[in-house]
Amino acid sequence: MKKLIIVLLCIFLLAGCTEPLKKEKVSVNAGREMRVHFIDVGQGDSIFIESPNGKTMLVDGGVKGAGQQVVSYLKELGVNKLDVVVATHPDADHIGGLIPVLNSIQIGQFFDSGKVHTSQTFEEMLTLIDEKNIPYNVPKTGDNIAFDDDLQVKVLNANEDATDNNDASIVLKIAYGNVSFLLTGDAGVALEQEMLQSDVKATVLKAGHHGSNTSSSAEFIQAVHPEVTILSYGEGNKYGHPHAEVVERLQAIGSKTYATAEAGTVIVSTDGVNYDVNSKEMSGTNVSAPQTSVSVEIVSKDLAGEIVGIKNNGNEAVSLKDWQLLSIEGNQAFNFPNVSLQPGKTIYVTSGTNAREGQNYLKWTKQQIWLNDGDAAQLRNAKGEMISELN
Repeated sequence: MKKLIIVLLCIFLLAGCTEPLKKEKVSVNAGREMRVHFIDVGQGDSIFIESPNGKTMLVDGGVKGAGQQVVSYLKELGVNKLDVVVATHPDADHIGGLIPVLNSIQIGQFFDSGKVHTSQTFEEMLTLIDEKNIPYNVPKTGDNIAFDDDLQVKVLNANEDATDNNDASIVLKIAYGNVSFLLTGDAGVALEQEMLQSDVKATVLKAGHHGSNTSSSAEFIQAVHPEVTILSYGEGNKYGHPHAEVVERLQAIGSKTYATAEAGTVIVSTDGVNYDVNSKEMSGTNVSAPQTSVSVEIVSKDLAGEIVGIKNNGNEAVSLKDWQLLSIEGNQAFNFPNVSLQPGKTIYVTSGTNAREGQNYLKWTKQQIWLNDGDAAQLRNAKGEMISELN
């Protein structure tokens, strides 16, 4: 009898031990989720990527004042090392925050547009990279960045020889299975047109230039056809971002739109098949009024040389009488004289000690107007409507 009880007890215990093993099922996607964090850094860009295999990437860091916020956000996630950091282009609202990141977090590789800039912020960033012996890379259009074996990270644009910072923007398309992300930096309409030669279709789009109408052309939006679009900008910003026509284009194709100014940090999670967005869609209450459609735009800005180029890309001459060129940081305005800008022609507004006039040059002042560490330029017509801007 005693032996029988022992045998029965063993059978009972074995059954109890094996039952949990039968119930436990390991998901095929366990530990294989990718998360993309569009960090709320105000008027700027900062995107943190957690790969399916635990690799980490940071694309831009917002303005310098937002850098510590980015560091804190990463530390809260337990991030002590970034495998890859990408500085899309040298504008202060993209690279400024990378300086605190460089000072606080170990970095495996640093990718930069290679576009040279005279700002102190840019020089400080390069100095830190050199002092810390961080591998420094300048990618080319068409390159693939080695990051995670389960992801494809393709460079759709990189141009260190671009005349404008925005046109130098590193544009990345990151694909995980059937879900892809297109991160466009501040790529403008002309650059978007060039990228249409590539496969730009993506599930999630980070809209160029914070939702400005200098980016996100109707043709480009139609080609990308994003199911989700992220607009990264600061509430009440002085640039009027995002512009209504951009939001309307996104709505027209049925893209769900999310704004960091409204929702804070937006996180998109995906297993390569399905995806989820952790935020509420944009309400549209912060959208600026549509801008007048004019073919004149600011095409270049030399902060050190104090020269701003303005081109007429249309087929008809445009009178610039009573138009204004604005220095946003300096809160200064140049009032255009009664001149007409002919189709295909560029006129240059000059200032500083080398200011000149004659032919296609207009003299603003002998005083310095543009700040060498970054100053946005805006072009407004006679009605005060913003026609073009360049950070």
